[in-house]
Amino acid sequence: MFFDLFTRFVKFCLVGATCAAIDFGITIWAKEKLKQNKFVANSMGFTASALSNFFLNKHFTFINTNPNVLEQFTKFLGVALVGLAINNSLVYFFSEKRNKNFYFSKILATGVVMFWNFFINYFFTFK
Repeated sequence: MFFDLFTRFVKFCLVGATCAAIDFGITIWAKEKLKQNKFVANSMGFTASALSNFFLNKHFTFINTNPNVLEQFTKFLGVALVGLAINNSLVYFFSEKRNKNFYFSKILATGVVMFWNFFINYFFTFK
């Protein structure tokens, strides 16, 4: 069990790194080029990342063959939305209340949400 959990966590981290690049790329593009509010830009990046995350985790990390993709995606989206709330709350706390750099705050928030997403998806979405 431990080896399986560890292997899946490593795969989850690889998928996460890929999706973090998508998240940060879209966030930076929306904030800097499109001049969106930083929380709107953060939500745009997070949403694109969540969609990528679902498909990569379903087929690569958890190798899940459940044909009910809509049910799984609904669960995954629920987990992601809670993750988004945690993410935005932490970004707000660190960047607005602690005067930390926005991108530094986003890195911290992303790390926290990574653990939330892995364990909830492991035990709930793709069980």
